[in-house]
Amino acid sequence: MAGTARHDREMALNAKRLLSTTVDPVERLRLQCLARGSAGIKGLSRIMDDDNNRTLDMKEFLKGLNDYGIIMEKDEAVKLFQQFDRDGSGLIDFDEFLITLRPPMSNARKQVIMEAFRKLDRTGDGVITVEDLKGVYNAKHHPKYQNGEWTEEQVFRTFLDNFDSPYDKDGKVTKEEFLNYYCGVSASVDNDVYFILMMKTTWKL
Repeated sequence: MAGTARHDREMALNAKRLLSTTVDPVERLRLQCLARGSAGIKGLSRIMDDDNNRTLDMKEFLKGLNDYGIIMEKDEAVKLFQQFDRDGSGLIDFDEFLITLRPPMSNARKQVIMEAFRKLDRTGDGVITVEDLKGVYNAKHHPKYQNGEWTEEQVFRTFLDNFDSPYDKDGKVTKEEFLNYYCGVSASVDNDVYFILMMKTTWKL
């Protein structure tokens, strides 16, 4: 995953650079999340929906931005909320919010991400776990396993933590989490062909 870490750093720097010239509030929020790396959008999503009811009211929205350290004037945040609240009900549909916030991705990229997910999800239950990884990812090549510092289980958990939400590391990665993670990575790779090649090489697709 070293390539991913490098892309993460490049993307974070790029996002910070773009922030200084971007005026669109949705794009500014997206860039502030991406400046935290691939898991930035996912991290915000965990903090936002306090009561897990899959909707956000204005109070939750403003509190979430504040708790996550998003720098935004209150009137800009209120305008942003109104942009997401398409039907004017005073509530934002949480999934709609995440989909809008994700950086746009071509279908070719989505397909290769789902191909990788299906390969990793050996049990086919829609969630990647340590058990799923055992037949796909060889922990014995990991330097910390080789020097006796980590067990095989620790290597797998650390690997899954890359994709898992920073605020809810449960050792399980859902399709949404996997897609959110790669949306972040995708934002740092300009070229479709290169992104697909990177995915195919990483996951031996």
